Amino acid sequence: MKNAAQISLDPVLVEVVRNKLEGIANEMQSTLFKSSFSPIVKEGLDASASLFTLSGETLAQAIALPFHLATLIPMVRKVLEEFPLDTMEDGDIFIMNDPYLGGTHLPDIALIMPIFEGEVPIAFSAAMTHHQDVGGMTPGSVPTNATEIFQEGIRIPPLKYYSRGEVNSTLIKILRLNVRLPDSFEGDLNAQVAACQIGRRRLVSLAEKYGAEKIKYIFSELLDRSEIMTRDAIKDLPNGVFSHVDYLDNDGVDLDTAIKINVNVKIDDDEIYLDFTGTNKQVKGPFNLMPSGAYAAAYFAVHAMIDADVPINGGCFRPISLKLPERSILNPEEPAAVNARTSTMKRVAGCITSALGKADPPRAVADAAGELLLLAFGGEREDGSRYVVGELVASGSGASEGMDGVDVIETDGTNCMNLPIEALELDVPIRINKTELRKGSGGAGKFRGGLGIIREYEVLKGEVIFTHRGERHAYPAQGISSGGAGALAQSVIYRLDGTTEVINSKIIQKLQPGDRVVVETAGGGGYGDIKERSQQFVIADQVNRKS
Repeated sequence: MKNAAQISLDPVLVEVVRNKLEGIANEMQSTLFKSSFSPIVKEGLDASASLFTLSGETLAQAIALPFHLATLIPMVRKVLEEFPLDTMEDGDIFIMNDPYLGGTHLPDIALIMPIFEGEVPIAFSAAMTHHQDVGGMTPGSVPTNATEIFQEGIRIPPLKYYSRGEVNSTLIKILRLNVRLPDSFEGDLNAQVAACQIGRRRLVSLAEKYGAEKIKYIFSELLDRSEIMTRDAIKDLPNGVFSHVDYLDNDGVDLDTAIKINVNVKIDDDEIYLDFTGTNKQVKGPFNLMPSGAYAAAYFAVHAMIDADVPINGGCFRPISLKLPERSILNPEEPAAVNARTSTMKRVAGCITSALGKADPPRAVADAAGELLLLAFGGEREDGSRYVVGELVASGSGASEGMDGVDVIETDGTNCMNLPIEALELDVPIRINKTELRKGSGGAGKFRGGLGIIREYEVLKGEVIFTHRGERHAYPAQGISSGGAGALAQSVIYRLDGTTEVINSKIIQKLQPGDRVVVETAGGGGYGDIKERSQQFVIADQVNRKS
């Protein structure tokens, strides 16, 4: 067997392998979507798949959720720490979700599988799914008023889920007993197993064709090349320190207290250093973010702003480092609640992109609304069966030089879909009476911000436990270069008895038959002076009823 120093690489072969790895990751992703039980996965696409090197660096990732894909990194490394590579065997699969051991929040459960070609380990396949329910104090496991992680669901340290191809039936029994939808939960886990197996089969085939040692050497080469390309892209930016501040409405507990996110981005030749000194201390509510999530937001934002043509793998992340003050909202102390961390991740990513825009004004983008309103409904059907359904509702993106913001789109590191109306109404006794663009919600400017959306939900039967996790109800997405701010979000509960309740961005409430919830998501910020807006664009907005 040749050692690494003796292996010569054909550049064409390297590129063929790179594309093959990305194809494998995307096939794993497709398997997740087609095999899962929960609507939030099969319709909302809230799941991700990746391949990893034996040292725990990202090798290839599906076109999925950047936040999932990057937060898998510390989870793979934690599994390696608990179960050294030389103790792993073919057919083993490991499971974990604990945020204080490398995860982000409890619904995101990772399965990680070592891949062997014969007796030689070559890589890992990994799949992460947002499970519709993992227990805790509210259906959907996203209580906006949680004050400690023990209220949020079941915590899973790194454990063996499969051992040499045999499932851990004792662990399955424990998990099923702690969730509200055990059959759906186990079905989604089985979909993750299937995705990991697809990655295993395809990589073994690749190793058999080219040789395990050569394949692993190509993996290393791919990471090194992406690192070089990323460093070259960073060099195109001016050295200096660039800052940005934005706010979350509140922490779900202290509803009148804003949460500050502050970042100072230092560009130093071919490296980027992100200092979050000045960011809010950790909060009572569940909007605390583990370091794994802060790194995920940073990796996404930096890559988005420098050069989208760099192949994404662990090499891209090497020039990026973070300072996360202890006991801050970005580095909380156990047992702080963390289930609503997506809102914080999105604001972190938005602050970084805005700061980097100041370093390179032609690439600058106005603030995205970055709301990603999460709704969860839990109740019983007429036959007595329990349901939990989650809905992700997008908002408007920010405008940029030469381009209006995009209407109703996920930004800042998430990449899910709302549930189709038909899928929701077929599954649960809730009707959607209205879905339409929110006219005039985009920030004014030479290029206007993207619009939010209006959706109306009506409970048809039975009592419902309703969770609403919103943002931008108090702090709008700001415009740049004289552009206007986007419209604030607003949500209202209209009771059957004629009373109304305005939602202050976060709430857990009971709904009764005939009650309606109307949500209006925020708009993105505008770019440039409204006086300079093209008359052609003004007419187009009026024709399309967007202003």
